[in-house]
Amino acid sequence: MSNINPSRLFTASCVALTVTSMTFAIRAGMLGPLGKEFNLSEEELAWIAGMAFFGFPVATTIGGFFVDQIGMKRLMWVAFGAHLLGLVLTIFAGGFWTLFISTFLVGFANGMVEAVCNPLVASMYPNNKTVMLNRFHVWFPGGIVIGSLVAAGMNYIGMGWQMQVATIILPTIVYGWLFWGHSFPNTERVTSGVSTAEMFKAVTGPLFLFMALCMFFTANTELSTNQWIDKLLGSAGANALLILALVNGLMALGRFFGGPLIHRLNPSGILLGSAIFSVIGVYMLRTMEGPSLYAAAVVFALGVCFFWPTMLGFVSENIPKSGALGLSLVGGVGMLGNWAYQTFYIGPKLDMEKKAQALSMGYQEVSSLSGEALQKFLNALPKEALNQIELTAGRSVLSNINLLPIFLVVAFGALWFYMRGRKN
Repeated sequence: MSNINPSRLFTASCVALTVTSMTFAIRAGMLGPLGKEFNLSEEELAWIAGMAFFGFPVATTIGGFFVDQIGMKRLMWVAFGAHLLGLVLTIFAGGFWTLFISTFLVGFANGMVEAVCNPLVASMYPNNKTVMLNRFHVWFPGGIVIGSLVAAGMNYIGMGWQMQVATIILPTIVYGWLFWGHSFPNTERVTSGVSTAEMFKAVTGPLFLFMALCMFFTANTELSTNQWIDKLLGSAGANALLILALVNGLMALGRFFGGPLIHRLNPSGILLGSAIFSVIGVYMLRTMEGPSLYAAAVVFALGVCFFWPTMLGFVSENIPKSGALGLSLVGGVGMLGNWAYQTFYIGPKLDMEKKAQALSMGYQEVSSLSGEALQKFLNALPKEALNQIELTAGRSVLSNINLLPIFLVVAFGALWFYMRGRKN
């Protein structure tokens, strides 16, 4: 790596990841305003939000398969172009379909950043992968903090969602400038001489498939809760965007300073502890109201803090022959799971629960309403009634999300015993 500048490339990667997470945070605060401005139902909002999570695995799958042949540098410029185009189209969107397409492009760009930067970091720091991947992934929650505070501040002074999205263009240009003119290393698989056949054998092995299954549950525990935080907790008596900022600020600190803990407990121990705290954290979020929700957010943050980067680090360290494809597929499974869960469960479930709660409160008119008509009716209700409907619906969804980390406690408990036995 004599002609490679790892420090510059690592910094550029961190800024690119910040862009991906800012899109996530600002979109989380946009769902409510978008629904009202364009009279979109919760199901339609779920399809729009879900496109970011669908575009992500499409990109990671493409990137994972071709990054060794095409090279990380070319794919990084694909990410840059998709980010710029997706952000501009979002700003000038006029309804469901333009939001649908622009959100897919942003999600595709986000996925391509992960498809390139995860193997880039692993290639530059082969003897310290899990720690450096955690430090790189500081900037996912870090960017969410930045995006949440930007959205909260701009909401406070009355600036709309279009201007909030426009703020993401600046760091996009910055990461393009940081990458400009710099050489990239070969991926670790190419450097080590692992064959394509060995790589495919690695990603079809039992341990890899088990981790890919678990990624569905870890990703949804973290990202589905965060992405829908305003809809799930917006009527619970606390500022949902500040909760989002608090959760992700703590996650950023944990990932940055968590190196000694990771070395002491090892990745499987970290994952088991994370699952236990996540069960408690989601339970607290769905049962508390008002200022106590900030305490719940702290526990939730401790739970989800290490999930994503430690899953990637575990795969890279324990299934090294899977290479860049392994990292991309694990991340892709997480985001594809997010897309499916949000699109086919969270959005329709919120609509169904709101309708049921409105009926129980005596609003019989909703019995024949759905989609935009239902949302128009709910938006016209007295604020107190609407808040109660949204609070009940949000808690119902959180009850289901709570089942995800319960599964992970069992799965990661088994993984911890398996890895302990394998090392003895």
